[in-house]
Amino acid sequence: MDEGELEKTMMGFVRGEADCLVTTTIIESGLDIPTANTLIVERADRLGLAQAYQIRGRVGRSRERAFAYLLYPSAEALTEDAAARLTTLADHTELGSGFKIAMRDLDIRGAGDLLGDEQSGHVAAVGFELYCQMIDEAVAEAGATGEESEEAPEPLRFDVPVDAYLPASFIPFEAAKIDVHRRIVAARAPGDLRAIRDELSDRFGPPPVAAENLLALQRARIELRLAGARSVELRGGRLSVVGIELDSEQASELREQVEGALYEWREKTASVRVPDEPEARLAAVLAMAEGLREAGRSPMVEKDMLPAS
Repeated sequence: MDEGELEKTMMGFVRGEADCLVTTTIIESGLDIPTANTLIVERADRLGLAQAYQIRGRVGRSRERAFAYLLYPSAEALTEDAAARLTTLADHTELGSGFKIAMRDLDIRGAGDLLGDEQSGHVAAVGFELYCQMIDEAVAEAGATGEESEEAPEPLRFDVPVDAYLPASFIPFEAAKIDVHRRIVAARAPGDLRAIRDELSDRFGPPPVAAENLLALQRARIELRLAGARSVELRGGRLSVVGIELDSEQASELREQVEGALYEWREKTASVRVPDEPEARLAAVLAMAEGLREAGRSPMVEKDMLPAS
C-alpha cells in the first residue's frame, strides 16, 4: 500500500469500520489500538523473539481482556531455537517481562562476535581497552567494598588499522577469549605479556599472527603510555603520537632511532610517514615505541617481546 491508502485503512480500523485487520509484521512498530483484543499470528515460528514480543504487545492495551494465538505447523516441525522462542513467550506473559525475554533472547542467539575481527557495538565504538576499564569501574562501584583500589591509568586512544585479535580458530571458547583479552589489556609490564604468551602457547599452541600482533601492540601501548602519549593515530599515511614532551636532545635521539621521524614541540606530537601496508603500520608503531624508549621517555624493557619485522 502507498502511504495514503495505508493511513486510510488504519484509521478505518481504529474507528471500527472493520472488525478484522490483516497486516504484515509492520504492525509491530508501536501502534496503539485499544479496541484490538485478539491477535492471530500465522507462522509465529518464523519470527524473532523480540519481534514476536512486540507484535504480541499490540493487543491488551485497554481494559478488555486480550488473546494472542501464535500459530505454527506442528511441534515436530519446529527448530530448537523456534521452540525456545515460543516457550519463552508462553512463560512470560506478566507485565514488565521484557527484560526477562531480552535475557532469554541473548541466551538463545548468543552475544555475537564481541572479540573477533568483526567487532560491533560498544567495543568498536570505544575500543576494547576503554571498554574493559568501564566494566571494571562499574563492577567496583557495584561491589562497594570500601577498599581503595589502585587508580587505573588514563586509556590510550589508539586508532591504527592493524589485525590484532584472538581468532576463533586459535581460542574457540568465548569465555576464554574474553579472559585473555582482559589480562592483555590489564598488563602493565612486558614481563606480564611474556607470561601470557607462554601460557597461550602451552594451552592452545603457537599464537597466530593476529594474536602476536595483539601482544605486540599492548607492549607498544605500555611504552607509549609511559612516554606520556594520549593518543596514537594513522591519518593520511602518517602515524602521529600526541602528548609527547621531548627536549632538543631527546628529539634528536628519536630521529636517529626512527628514520624520518619528526617532532613538533608546539603540538607535542611525534610523527613518521608510513607506507600503506598492514605490516608497515605495525612496524611503525613498534619502532616509534622503541624510539621513544631509547630517547629516555620510558624505562628499559626486554626487546624480545617485539616480533621480527
